[in-house]
Amino acid sequence: MISQKSVQEIIETAKVEDVVSDFVSLKRRGVNMIGNCPFHNEKTPSFTVSPQKNIYKCFGCGQAGNPVSFVMEHEGFSYPEALRYLAKKYGIQLEETGNREDNLKERQLIDSLYIVNDFAKKFYEKQLLETDLGRSIGLSYFKERGFREETIKKFELGYAPSKGDSLTVAAVHQQYSLDVLRKVGLANQYGKDFFRGRVMFPIRNLSGKVIGYGGRILDSRKKTAKYMNTPETEIYNKSKVLFGIYHAKKAIRQLDNCILVEGYTDVISLNQSGIENVVASSGTSLTQGQIALVKRYTPNITILYDGDAAGVKAALRGLDLVLEQGLNVKVVLLPDGEDPDSYVQKMGTTAFKEYLETQAQDFILFKTSLMLKETANDPIKKAQLIKNIVGSIARIPDPIKRSVYVRECAGLMDMNEEVLINETNKIVHGLVKKSVQDNAPQPEEPIGQKEPVQTPSKVAKVKNDEFQEKDIVRILIEHGTEEVDENLTVAECVLSDMQDLLHDFENPLYQKFVRTYHTAFATGKVLTQQDLLHHQDLDIQKLTVNMLSFPYNYSENWVNRYEKPLESRVVLKVYFKKDMLSSINRFKLKKIIKMYKKNQERLKNFPIDNMEEMMRILKVQQRLIDIRGKLAELLKTVVLE
Repeated sequence: MISQKSVQEIIETAKVEDVVSDFVSLKRRGVNMIGNCPFHNEKTPSFTVSPQKNIYKCFGCGQAGNPVSFVMEHEGFSYPEALRYLAKKYGIQLEETGNREDNLKERQLIDSLYIVNDFAKKFYEKQLLETDLGRSIGLSYFKERGFREETIKKFELGYAPSKGDSLTVAAVHQQYSLDVLRKVGLANQYGKDFFRGRVMFPIRNLSGKVIGYGGRILDSRKKTAKYMNTPETEIYNKSKVLFGIYHAKKAIRQLDNCILVEGYTDVISLNQSGIENVVASSGTSLTQGQIALVKRYTPNITILYDGDAAGVKAALRGLDLVLEQGLNVKVVLLPDGEDPDSYVQKMGTTAFKEYLETQAQDFILFKTSLMLKETANDPIKKAQLIKNIVGSIARIPDPIKRSVYVRECAGLMDMNEEVLINETNKIVHGLVKKSVQDNAPQPEEPIGQKEPVQTPSKVAKVKNDEFQEKDIVRILIEHGTEEVDENLTVAECVLSDMQDLLHDFENPLYQKFVRTYHTAFATGKVLTQQDLLHHQDLDIQKLTVNMLSFPYNYSENWVNRYEKPLESRVVLKVYFKKDMLSSINRFKLKKIIKMYKKNQERLKNFPIDNMEEMMRILKVQQRLIDIRGKLAELLKTVVLE
């Protein structure tokens, strides 16, 4: 494990403008720098880098962070990998903590697995391109599939000879350990090659390192699996990998859509045709790990199916998991007998893209239409269909989207909309109950027919409440360490003045932030902006960046004409004490008004025979009115709603 001392050195050394400039062309604009966002496709630059604050923020797609998070997002690195990348860039000698010998052995093992996989990749490539057997069997197969030479080299395809130990013998001869070959899944327990007589597809992680292989048998006479994958290893977990993601991630971000196909050749063929935002699940139903991988780059996924009805229905059963993660799912059904590989070669790139655009159907509506064909004039089957469709709709976390789907499906199935709403709500309630038990993310409130999911007044009210909470968070982030008076910081002033209200934050993110901040404060530490920007909780990191980011710069006239420093939020920085007191009082006023209304409701329905309790509540109510009046006077406001 990298020591905290080394982590801190990297954080203090890494300059966001240096790191981002390695990947993005930046231009100076005031105190900031701007460029085209590397995380989505844009013509007008909205990607802003702040050297002063050491952060970046795209005001188009919302991506934001610090130098470490930029490397993680852009290169697909884990946190330790990003730290090592930056340490190498700045020539920082890393210090390891814990059992140094164990850490070293673990790192050496992981490095060895990557190195041996790279050796195998070159071995298989050489066998494919430079041996008579490889060219006659493997290369001819790829050529028959229509793969050009540059495509074969781009994906570094290869061939594993039929001889039982060709790779193993070559690796051992080059001083590679047989034990490492076994651990990486290239040799079996008997010292023989795991892959034999197969064309080879290297599988890469997000940073481009080979972590495993897929192998296709070419001899149909052999009674063995058509495709084989590397067994689970320290670096390869099939449920967390998508074939082609390394080559596709940039296009997925730019096009804001991920195309999902079934096989390796489908990915390669579409990529060769210029359709690069495509990945494969390698013949398995999508897993949570794979869905999370897609979600890092886009919320939109388009799934291509061939025309086999049985295969489509089997695949549809696994897509509820995608809906649960909040992705927008579309389905494209190819003509009978076609797969993405064959169809793009037959139609050509332009026609294929047009087909995708015109034939893409929403998943729920596609599933409903498909199953309706099988339920004609059969009430029992139709009832089963309704339960199936409603089961899928209920898994969508957004209640507004759920209500739209209910309305659309009710029309398609010629059903009473209220019946579908009731059935959907039953399942939603069940999922909420289960998610509470499992401590899993909960779906939002059930939909209703008579009362809209969110009325405009409700939306405004929520935002208004959150604004007060957000302002307190902003004050702590921007000015927490600054001194209000001698030996009294903004953080001390805010937290002591609001001690009884710290648990009244309604927005979960702001509540998490305040609790985290207060916990650190209770141990004697005031969290600085750098502490928050590099906090172990990514939600707090992103919240801090968003609070510190500002999309505008003051005109150069501030310097040239008015001799004012060219920096954002000048007024707030000069008058932060007034800003702080105003925010605290507005927050208090909001909470007092809520408490007053709650008490007022209690009084309306309070039993008249309990006069003693009623008098107590009335005294509390009068006290709330007095506090409300004083706060309103301090804020010089007469509008209390």
